[in-house]
Amino acid sequence: MGLRRLARRFLPVTAQSVLRRAYYDPRIRRLVFGPKDALDRVFGRRPPLRPPKRITFVGDGDFDAIGAEFLGYFRTLGGLLPGHRVLDVGCGVGRMALPLTGYLSPDGRYEGFDVVADAVRWCREQITPRFPNFRFRHSDVRNSMYNPRGAVPAAEYRFPFPDSSFDFVFLTSVFTHLLRDDLDHYVAEVARVLVPGRRVLATFFLMDEVARARVAAGSSPSCFLSHEGNTWVIDPAVPESAVAFPDDSVREVFARHGLTIEEPIHRGSWSGRADSLSFQDLVIAVRS
Repeated sequence: MGLRRLARRFLPVTAQSVLRRAYYDPRIRRLVFGPKDALDRVFGRRPPLRPPKRITFVGDGDFDAIGAEFLGYFRTLGGLLPGHRVLDVGCGVGRMALPLTGYLSPDGRYEGFDVVADAVRWCREQITPRFPNFRFRHSDVRNSMYNPRGAVPAAEYRFPFPDSSFDFVFLTSVFTHLLRDDLDHYVAEVARVLVPGRRVLATFFLMDEVARARVAAGSSPSCFLSHEGNTWVIDPAVPESAVAFPDDSVREVFARHGLTIEEPIHRGSWSGRADSLSFQDLVIAVRS
C-alpha cells in the first residue's frame, strides 16, 4: 500500500490536509527532493527523460509502467493511431507524453498543457528538443491543489486551440481534481476541440451503487465525504485534492455537450471493487 493511502487510512483529516498542502508546495519539494535529485544527476541514477522528484506530481505507482498501461488504453479503447493529432489535458511531467513519443509518427502531433509551471518547463526543455512534434504549454488556471494562485478560474479557461483540431483527447487524473462547474466547462471545451466522430478518454472517481455502498461502509481505501454540488471529496479544506461525481451527473454533462459515452464504463479499483481495469474509472466517449 502506498504512503498516501496509508495516510488516508490512519491519519486524522486535519493532519492529512496539512501534509497534502506541504507535499504539493513547490518550495518544500525543492527543499526535500532537491538534494536527492542532485545526487541522482551526479551519479547517473536517473534515466534520460525521467523527471526529477521535485516536480513529479503523480500518485502512487511506477511512472513508466503507468504510462505504458495508458498507452495501451489509448490504442485499444480510444482508437489512437500513429498519425493522429493528440491533446493531453493536464500533461504534468510527461508521464503520458513519454510513451507516446515512441508511438506517434512524424505525421502525428501532440499538444499538452498543465497548470504546474515547473512540470511544463521540464517537458519543454527535455522532450520537445528530441521530439519537435510534441509541444507543451503552461496554463495559469486556478486550482486549490496544484495552482492556488492561478490567474484564471477553471470554469472560464478556454483551451488555446481551434475548433475540431484533435483526433484524440485524453484527461488522466484531471476530472478527479475539478469541481462541478469546472467539469462542465472542461467537457464543453473537449467537445469543441475534438473532431466529430473521434474519441476522448477520461478518468474519474464515479459514485455508482457499488462505490457508494463501499464508501458508506468504510470498506473503500478512498475515504470520500459528501460535499456540496452533488460531489464527494477527500479533503473539504482542499476540495480539489480529490473529487468524485455520481454517474448520472457525468452522463448528463457529456450528453449535453454532444459526447456519447461508450458503454460499459470501465470501473477502477479505487473504491475497493475487484472487477477493475485500472485504479480510476475510465470513460470513453465519441463526439457526435
